[in-house]
Amino acid sequence: MKLSKRISVALLSLLFSISSFAAHHENVVIGDVEMNEVEHSDAFKRMSKMVGKWEGKLTQYTGAVIDTSSEFRIVSGGNTITEALVEDGVEMLTTYSDKNGKMIVKHYCALGTQPVFRTSEVSSTTVEVKLDESLSNYHPNHQSYVNSMKWSTDPSNKNLTVVDSTIYIDGELRIQQSVINRVN
Repeated sequence: MKLSKRISVALLSLLFSISSFAAHHENVVIGDVEMNEVEHSDAFKRMSKMVGKWEGKLTQYTGAVIDTSSEFRIVSGGNTITEALVEDGVEMLTTYSDKNGKMIVKHYCALGTQPVFRTSEVSSTTVEVKLDESLSNYHPNHQSYVNSMKWSTDPSNKNLTVVDSTIYIDGELRIQQSVINRVN
């Protein structure tokens, strides 16, 4: 029974991934205007594999463990990924898009800041972004803000992702980690 359930989940995940990939690679037409086809960065392509709903637990720097969930969607004719992130009932928004061949991430945080990140690492299982200081005018002694985020997908289980983040809170760099599982 467990084997058939795993096979069913694997087949559904594969079907969902194929349909998501195809959906954002179709030519987009609005009215009579065909949108230009955009070549996406490797980081954007990797993050597009996160499309869907995820749930898990976030271990805060304080040691508290809270519920977290994310829903990733592809919008804007396949050129932007949105993430509706909920931590302990508080919703935030993160956008992912390409600019000049590089993925740019903007996080609308419950801390009241909107840091902008650039890709620092990308592989078949990992995407890491770090604060772009030229686009984010934040200083740890004056604001609290997210400083970096890293998504690492388990190569043996594509439905499991670890999200590591660093956050400046009251001038001190803090480390947090979420473990999330795909729920659809």
